Amino acid sequence: MRSRTVLAGTVAFATGAALAVGITSAHAASPPQPAAASGTPVTEQVRLAAADKAAASGFDALGKGPDDAFLRRQAITGLGGYSYLTYDRTYRGLPVVGGDATVVVDAAGHVRDTFAADHGRVSLGNLRPAIPAKQAVGTARRQLDSVATAGQAQLVVYALGAKPLLAYQVLVSGVRHDAPSRLHVWVDAGTGKVLFTREDVVSEAARGYVNGAVQIDTNGGVLQDPARPGLSCGNYSTRQTYRNGGTGTGTDLQTACVDAYYGVEQEWNMLRDWLGRSGISGNGSAFPLYVGLNDVNAYWGGSSGTFGHNSSNTAQATSMDVVGHEMGHAIDQYTGAGTAAENGLGEGTGDIFGALTEHYADNPSDPPDYTVGEEINLVGSGPIRYMYNPSTNGDPNCYSSSIPGTEVHSAAGPLNHWFYLLAEGSRPANGNPASPTCDGSTVNGVSIQKAGQIFMSAMNMKTSGWSYAKYRGATVKAAVNLFGASSAECASTKAAWSAVSVGPQSGEPSCTTVPAGDFSLAVNPSSGSLQQGGSTTTTVSTQVTGGTAQSVTLTASGLPSGVTATFSPATVTAGQSATLTLRASATATTGSKAITITGTAPSGSHTATYTTTVTTGQPPANDFSVSVNPASATVAPGNSVTASVVTATAGGSAQTVNLAVSGAPTGVTAAISPASVTSGGSATLTVSVSSTAAAGTFPLTVTGTGTAATRTATYTLTVSGGTPPQGCGGVAAWSATRPYVPGDKASYNGHLWNSTWYSTGAEPGAPGSWAVWTDAGPC
Repeated sequence: MRSRTVLAGTVAFATGAALAVGITSAHAASPPQPAAASGTPVTEQVRLAAADKAAASGFDALGKGPDDAFLRRQAITGLGGYSYLTYDRTYRGLPVVGGDATVVVDAAGHVRDTFAADHGRVSLGNLRPAIPAKQAVGTARRQLDSVATAGQAQLVVYALGAKPLLAYQVLVSGVRHDAPSRLHVWVDAGTGKVLFTREDVVSEAARGYVNGAVQIDTNGGVLQDPARPGLSCGNYSTRQTYRNGGTGTGTDLQTACVDAYYGVEQEWNMLRDWLGRSGISGNGSAFPLYVGLNDVNAYWGGSSGTFGHNSSNTAQATSMDVVGHEMGHAIDQYTGAGTAAENGLGEGTGDIFGALTEHYADNPSDPPDYTVGEEINLVGSGPIRYMYNPSTNGDPNCYSSSIPGTEVHSAAGPLNHWFYLLAEGSRPANGNPASPTCDGSTVNGVSIQKAGQIFMSAMNMKTSGWSYAKYRGATVKAAVNLFGASSAECASTKAAWSAVSVGPQSGEPSCTTVPAGDFSLAVNPSSGSLQQGGSTTTTVSTQVTGGTAQSVTLTASGLPSGVTATFSPATVTAGQSATLTLRASATATTGSKAITITGTAPSGSHTATYTTTVTTGQPPANDFSVSVNPASATVAPGNSVTASVVTATAGGSAQTVNLAVSGAPTGVTAAISPASVTSGGSATLTVSVSSTAAAGTFPLTVTGTGTAATRTATYTLTVSGGTPPQGCGGVAAWSATRPYVPGDKASYNGHLWNSTWYSTGAEPGAPGSWAVWTDAGPC
């Protein structure tokens, strides 16, 4: 083992200052960044509006049914000025698990690509569960050996199976198979059977080592980074945050915390300088770290990283590649739709970020390489994975149909192999080892930084059900976006995938020719009513997204029986708009239906969706009304509010009314419970405003869908700005970025909380915060 020279007595502490404790990294001269997309850059608001418009219009892959809506979850800005916006789909107001989508917008505000999970069209007869919510919670609890906490059951549409089903989603935490667990459980709301589980806690066999003399940023000597919100390091058992220092030995936990803390700082810097990402989360924050787990293990727990020791208990598991790997899981969880579905992709992602962090830091105490955990011989056989030749340890080099059933760490082999081939090539000339290819080909490397940029950009496109095949398609698109279609980077990306037996995908861009001009398509408004014997109009707009403007011919398909469509004009030059007129005969089929609008040009075709609801010329025999009381509210960030959704029978007999709410801005969630009532009944609208929600006034639309009619009401939400929300007699609301010490108080979720230990980012009431906060009761 190398000895440490970082000792508390050798440095001068200053709040927010960098502690010069030896060498700095040798990566100051970073390679050139990819060029930004062509076109005049626009503001973030314009880019967000373009993506929201594409989502509302059901553009291309975002095709939606008449009861679907998209709510923007997050927006991340990447390299080259590209923005990646993730949307959650709802069906009649319920979240659709597996219905998420991603929109890619360039710096000029052009929609460049769309991705959607393969959920299929959702069509459910009713939204009434056959089992009670408490039964679903009980089923979820039985998935753990012991339960610490169990959340409430949320009614959702589960669309990850063969057909969409009404289901409950429950989060439970505790112990499973002798390991910590934070398990998401989906229970069939019709049969009570478990449909699927997803584990947030990702474990990895551990390696630990000492980084030598390094430079770190502290908060007055406390391992709590003032420049990287959320990053701290403390003792696993006591949750006490350590100060910089320690004995420099492999068994000293304070020293181990310095190692882990330094590793995450380097990973943060790598993400910023090389990959254009803001923090581990993508939104300017990191997560707490804990050392001292009495196990040969290290794991990402969904909101923090925990590190144990090696098998001989001579060193802690805080080597840079292990730390980088676990935070790679965090990056994966907080990007796009979250951790990719197919076996091996999550573990390979962790290994890739471990290698990227090592190469960025370029620490002479641990020269960068493509092996995992090489600094400590955990079981007497060297590294646990070899990225340049996974078969060295018995892992597969090549993709095959057996990968989905392979143990997750072993199944990372093809992804690790692909990344090495893309970064270094099959026959590197820089001293790195040669790498065999599955097809006998020769692959030229593009550098680890460019390989990381391509992979990170593809991660930003993730949707549910992500697979090896989808990663190939996304990385090729990323290479085209960042470096151009005729670039060596595009060619090597394709060649590296073929070299690990992942073949070309449908719709994959060519790397030999520059794409012709392209365009996007949008509809505004994207839905409307149409009476029998009447007509309605909407505007179909086009936009040039690449090359020169071209002629676009417009057509409509999927029309209800008795409805015709005409465009004026029927052909436009990209950048122009047309008017779509829908006319219904006196006998047109009533009901809602999604109409597909297709624009066809020499470069290809794109689609958008318009939902029309055909009604009779007279009010339906059985009618109802919907209202919200109160109809408006002003809410401070970090708080929530409720209102009553009231229905009434306006004619004929009472009927079932399905309720949904749409229009919530980023940082605001809105839900109605119950999701269906009999007309004359009421439900509760709950609006929750996050601490990061932007100030402004936003109309939310409450929609009631009955057997023969749809009625709406508007609820006006005003998110206040100014000072942070106050509660509990003037006690400030809890902040995810503020450091707390014992004795501090904070208000959160309507309760007063007392701080019992040092923390940053530990959410009051969360399962992992039991040793940090105590609940002083509601206020």
